[in-house]
Amino acid sequence: MWVLCLGVLVIVCIVTHWVYRWRNPSCNGKLPPGSMGLPLLGESLQFFSPNTSSDIPPFIKQRMKRYGPIFKTNLVGRPVVVSADPDLNYFIFQQEGKVFQSWYPDTFTEIFGKQNVGSLHGFMYKYLKNMMLNLFGPESLKKMLSEVEEAACRTLQQSSCQDSVELKDTTARMIFDLTAKKLISYDSTKSSENLRENFVAFIQGLISFPLDIPGTAYHKCLQGRKKAMKMLKKMLQERREMPRKQQKDFFDYVIEELRKEGTVLTEAIALDLMFVLLFASFETTSLALTYAIKLLSDNPLVFKQLQEEHEAIIERREDPNSGVTWQEYKSMTFTFQLITETVRLANIVPGIFRKALREINFKGYTIPAGWAVMVCPPAVHLNPTKYQDPLAFNPKRWEGMEPSGATKNFMAFGGGMRFCVGTDFAKVQMAVFLHCLVTKYRWRPIKGGNIVRTPGLQFPNGFHVQITEKDRRKREPEYTTIY
Repeated sequence: MWVLCLGVLVIVCIVTHWVYRWRNPSCNGKLPPGSMGLPLLGESLQFFSPNTSSDIPPFIKQRMKRYGPIFKTNLVGRPVVVSADPDLNYFIFQQEGKVFQSWYPDTFTEIFGKQNVGSLHGFMYKYLKNMMLNLFGPESLKKMLSEVEEAACRTLQQSSCQDSVELKDTTARMIFDLTAKKLISYDSTKSSENLRENFVAFIQGLISFPLDIPGTAYHKCLQGRKKAMKMLKKMLQERREMPRKQQKDFFDYVIEELRKEGTVLTEAIALDLMFVLLFASFETTSLALTYAIKLLSDNPLVFKQLQEEHEAIIERREDPNSGVTWQEYKSMTFTFQLITETVRLANIVPGIFRKALREINFKGYTIPAGWAVMVCPPAVHLNPTKYQDPLAFNPKRWEGMEPSGATKNFMAFGGGMRFCVGTDFAKVQMAVFLHCLVTKYRWRPIKGGNIVRTPGLQFPNGFHVQITEKDRRKREPEYTTIY
């Protein structure tokens, strides 16, 4: 009997010691304050909880209030330092590749692929970044401007023939088709397989508890990725068997790189890159565009100023029916302010992860080597000491100060050497769509929809609008009369 009691006592001591070490990780200095949560789970359940607030996510806000702008936690078994401190955020971005490197949880790697661009470092990352700049750089965007406008006009025309449209889904379809055409010459009207459907299944479980069991959102997400990757691989193999003489899309560029002797590019890296580009280009931009139109619907005075800017562009043209030029696009000052304010409020990517390569001391706290660090843009973008009335939609706050890159107080597109290469592409699509919308159409919200925020993305679902063409032969009534 005493042997059994001794065994139980030993087990209790081991478990107690393990729980103590879990709650109190070893450190050579002073760890940031915070809680490591439950053993194994950490604070994952609280972190993954969705919310409908427009404010800083409750998980972050509650801990900021209790511990300050720098605190520790544990997510899916991984110790993490969360930073809502602008100085630490800026330091993290500037020290990319030296003190910190890009890192995401294993679940993200499973979703986006082991060779995805976010998980690559050094030379390989710079190599892929240069490849992407060939597609999304200024010179390429100038050539794409007419295609973007054509896609926007076609989408709005089709939408005006329906009783109402769900705006997020409509803009996502438009952007996906445009991007897929540019990347892989994919035409949804001619393909027997619906590539976008697989991405929709993927997105619905993207930010969910990582339980890979049939029926769970995470399992559906992985299945969506598997099907999409199977289609992309098939397309790439078919193209490699029948290469084209002239480059027309990104696949052609990839194939040429794969054929080079001594190339560092592999088919696996190319496919993971293609998957990430398709996802990032259409999902995040459609979210931002839908949110912008919802904000315009709620703020008629802002809409009026936007409309005046775009009507003035048309009035200056010799031919009012000609398309948007690059010079006109660059002149859309208030539009860029509106886009910047929209992404500040939207916080589409409210968590940016890095990993400490060595021990770091900052503002009296120690971040141990190997620990993850999560930069929290919403806490910066909604900081009342930096933005007056931070939850208010006020594009004019950006007059004369629209950021072209990341700053300590604005990081909607990332920062440092990993600043999003698709930023300009997203701005072109949003600006041109808004130009077509406010100069040629009127819209009326049918249902307001829900903004459900999660730790990864927010989903403005159910925002239905009725779109009608303007009669430019007579003066339209003031937009504010709709509301």
